[in-house]
Amino acid sequence: MKEKLKAYFALAFICIVWGTTYLAARVGVKDFPPFLFMGMRQTMAGILLVLFLLLSGKKLVLSWSLFRQQLIPGLCMITFGNGIIGWSVQYIPSGMAALICSMIPLYIILINLIIDRKDNMNWQITLGTFLGLAGILVIFRDHLAELQNKEYLAGMIITIASCISWAAGTIYTQKNKKGSDPILNASVQLFTGGAGLLLMSMLFERNAELPPISTSTFLAWIYLVVIGSVAAFAAYLYALSKLPVGLVTVYAYVNPLVAVILGFMILNERINFYTVVAAAIILCGVYLVNTGYRLKTNTNQ
Repeated sequence: MKEKLKAYFALAFICIVWGTTYLAARVGVKDFPPFLFMGMRQTMAGILLVLFLLLSGKKLVLSWSLFRQQLIPGLCMITFGNGIIGWSVQYIPSGMAALICSMIPLYIILINLIIDRKDNMNWQITLGTFLGLAGILVIFRDHLAELQNKEYLAGMIITIASCISWAAGTIYTQKNKKGSDPILNASVQLFTGGAGLLLMSMLFERNAELPPISTSTFLAWIYLVVIGSVAAFAAYLYALSKLPVGLVTVYAYVNPLVAVILGFMILNERINFYTVVAAAIILCGVYLVNTGYRLKTNTNQ
């Protein structure tokens, strides 16, 4: 019972914290190369988690098989999931990125259905899927003028792709539970995913003359490392190890609301009628998909 309670606290923590990371990422990459910024964030977070485990007296069993097992979720969730959003929020509002990412539970369940073809979509999952897609169309409709900007359009498309990548990594993690410590798994995933981002920085960014690190960039980096990566990602993996994946993904209901409100209050990001409608449609869709998934699970038990 205590483990369940801890898992619910971990879930509540990520519900709030991950909503703030979109704002922090946008502040951080404003004057700094995004892949380098996010790569430094994640690799440092991985190192800090390992140090935490060492200081807590836990025996670390690091092996090639562990690295190999965590490489796929590290690349999916960190490099091509969370990491590339740092590039996207240079060109799209942080609140919009959060709204698009709120569809991650929908992608998770759809990918699960594709993998297990014996499953059939009930009406809740079907309706929820169409509502989620409709919400994305409303977002595009609200930003038709901005879509003429290729960087703005690319930011939206890359954000959608990052959500699919994160969903795939989440499913892989859920289906490949091992006896290793979830925090150790998190550290390896953060380090390998961050290394992937640093490699992308070497390939795609001009880092010969880095701009001076401003106070806001440094504070955003510290916050993202300590709170957004170390604490929240460890809490996410802990919740995944103790709770059903459909329940854990409830964080996606809260994250976009936190991000939109903070973006409006701090960065003066626009909130209008279409933004509110898109948020309502997407969240209703995600709710229906999760409801349909739980009904299917209960029926099959």
